Amino acid sequence: MWNYEKRLQYPVNITQPNAKIAQYIMSQYGGPDGEIGASMRYLSQRFTMPNRMAAAVLNDVATEELAHLEMVSTIV
Repeated sequence: MWNYEKRLQYPVNITQPNAKIAQYIMSQYGGPDGEIGASMRYLSQRFTMPNRMAAAVLNDVATEELAHLEMVSTIV
């Protein structure tokens, strides 16, 4: 069971803007190796997994990737 708290596990504190780093961070949001792509891959694999234990692990990993997406979106 998951309990959602409206706070990030690791606080995001931006002290000064940096265009190069911002470009890299935005690619982590939705790029080819980004967090949203990873979470969608894990979720789609979860729904086709015949083994329920493995499906539960994939579900947990996908949820963790969505938490990463939340941190990246807060930075952006």
